[in-house]
Amino acid sequence: MTARDRLIVGLDIPTVQEAERIVSALGEDVLFYKIGYQLVFAGGLEFARELAQDGKKVFLDMKLLDIDNTIASGVENIVKMGMSMLTLHAYPKAMRAAVAAANGSDLCLLGVTVLTSMDQPDLAEAGYELDPRHLVLKRAAQARTAGMGGIVCSAEESAAVRAVVGPDMAIVTPGIRPAGSDKGDQKRVMTPGDAIRAGSSHLVVGRPIVRAEDPRAAARAILDEMNAVR
Repeated sequence: MTARDRLIVGLDIPTVQEAERIVSALGEDVLFYKIGYQLVFAGGLEFARELAQDGKKVFLDMKLLDIDNTIASGVENIVKMGMSMLTLHAYPKAMRAAVAAANGSDLCLLGVTVLTSMDQPDLAEAGYELDPRHLVLKRAAQARTAGMGGIVCSAEESAAVRAVVGPDMAIVTPGIRPAGSDKGDQKRVMTPGDAIRAGSSHLVVGRPIVRAEDPRAAARAILDEMNAVR
């Protein structure tokens, strides 16, 4: 894969009009976009369909979790939308239902391990006894067993996760911040080059690009950093 195949720009912005402006500004430099809750609830699903029809790749970040039949029905319809990636929380039953529903399609199902905004105190407050690293590795192994296409984790865990899932599964890492940029609400972050070296296959970059004075220049700088990794 080229850097262009591996960089996913997170369209975590409030309106489709803003998203259209960003996509237009980035032009052919960016192939892959992530659409999550904020944009989905502002008309983003139709926008996602349009992006896919225009030849872009779309990572639909819905973090699904429900009973098996509901998961399967949702995944079947998302396949029809032409999406490239879809997230689920990495619970074994949900993952198995999704894998069965997506069988035969090109949809890459991603298991969400531990959100990059969460650290040990956050997990303890939520009732988890494992620390973030051990919970990530447990869920990565469960995603592999379920037949998922990849997982989502912090770049800090990429190397350890790669050892668990092997060379073929995607490792998608949010919380990517170019050197010197603001961490925002992320607690476990890494630079683009370091994330690739650690074993990440795809990088999700949102605010450092979409909030930049020149989004295209910001994207190109990140692509250059990714291309420089050997």
